[in-house]
Amino acid sequence: MHSVNLICHEFVVAVSFVACIAGLLLLWDRKQQKDEWEETERILLRMSFTYWLVYCVAFGIEKVILPEWSAVVMSLRMTTALSYLLTFSCILSLPLHKFAVHQVEE
Repeated sequence: MHSVNLICHEFVVAVSFVACIAGLLLLWDRKQQKDEWEETERILLRMSFTYWLVYCVAFGIEKVILPEWSAVVMSLRMTTALSYLLTFSCILSLPLHKFAVHQVEE
C-alpha cells in the first residue's frame, strides 16, 4: 500500500513538472507595457512556478541518487523543503497582493 502512494506521488510530481514548464512558457515576457500591479502579479506567478520546478527536479534527483551518498541526499532534502516553503509563500502572497491593490483602488 505504501509503494502505491509513493508511485502516485511521483506521478503527480512528474505531471506538475510539465505543468510548471507550460506555466512559465505562458508567462513569458512579451514586452508589453503593463502597470506595476500586473507586473508584480506576473513576477509572483513566475516565482511560484520556478520554485515548484526546483522542488520537482530536486525530488526527482533524490529518487535517482543512491542512498549511500548521504550528504547529497540531505542537501536535496533541504532543497525540496526550502523550495516547498518558498512556493507556499509566493502562492500566499498572490491573494494578499490582490487584496492590497483592491484596498488602494478604493
